[in-house]
Amino acid sequence: MSRRLRILTWHVHGNYLYYLSQAPHDFLVLRDAQRSPGYAGRAGTLPWGDNVIEVPVEEVRRTRFDCVLYQSRTGWERDRLLLLSAEQQRLPRIYLEHDPPQEHPTDTRHFVDDPETVLVHCTPFNALMWDSSRTPVRVIEHGVKPLSEARYGGELERGIVVVNHLARRGRRLGADVFATVREQVPLDLVGMDAERAGGLGEVPNAALGAYMAPYRFFFNPIRWTSLGLAVVEAMTIGLPIVGLATTEMSTVVRNGHSGWVDTRLEVLVARMRELLADPAEARRLGENARRDALERFHIGRFAAEWSRLLLEVCA
Repeated sequence: MSRRLRILTWHVHGNYLYYLSQAPHDFLVLRDAQRSPGYAGRAGTLPWGDNVIEVPVEEVRRTRFDCVLYQSRTGWERDRLLLLSAEQQRLPRIYLEHDPPQEHPTDTRHFVDDPETVLVHCTPFNALMWDSSRTPVRVIEHGVKPLSEARYGGELERGIVVVNHLARRGRRLGADVFATVREQVPLDLVGMDAERAGGLGEVPNAALGAYMAPYRFFFNPIRWTSLGLAVVEAMTIGLPIVGLATTEMSTVVRNGHSGWVDTRLEVLVARMRELLADPAEARRLGENARRDALERFHIGRFAAEWSRLLLEVCA
């Protein structure tokens, strides 16, 4: 039987942490008194398992764990030194990088420069773009465990967009793209603070699948970020995907098979209009998207890859 590990980590991306916790180990998640961003513990509406255990920040040095999984620059550069004992700082460690470089796309050196730390990227694209220097690199692609039994309906002649804080995050997340396309095609935006960008507001994690299911297609306006979990979740429901042919999106969506990706907005608008006019074609693309997602982003594969890596670094 494999050894069951105790992993100290942070609540950085709720859905990712929930999927990660499907691995057969215990995840000790930091919590402060305010449950502030990054230190929220088991906060939110996700169905956390018993293996997700809150650890108050003031008790970390008195807590036993086998490995540290860092997920933010603050965690690596500040919390590692302030919260952990010298002995805990020497424990096996992994840094999970959720994004591509935010500065120069090809010449940004990752701030984790340590041959004793494993740097995990969420997509092959991210690993390609970061200069990881001497730090060993692994890629573990997303895995998704549907939070509901929702399946595609497509009866609503509109597209759905899911982006958090779109107005604040601006061009990188495609705020201007969304605004431009919305003038030509009926689109609804949901996510944190969606109202500021003319959207409908936030939808709880567990309810998002059922909320998306009636829409004709899913539109991803994002120029530059990691592959969004919302895209994968929409695929598992059976929505056809339309988006920009940038970052890992260009390998996930196959034109005419599971949706459409392009760098020309006029082409994407034309494809969206075709889907609105042809629900049978939208359903065909969505069924292919669902099959692709269940194969490439299977939660069993994801959990097994993470478990192997954790056991390897702790060996």
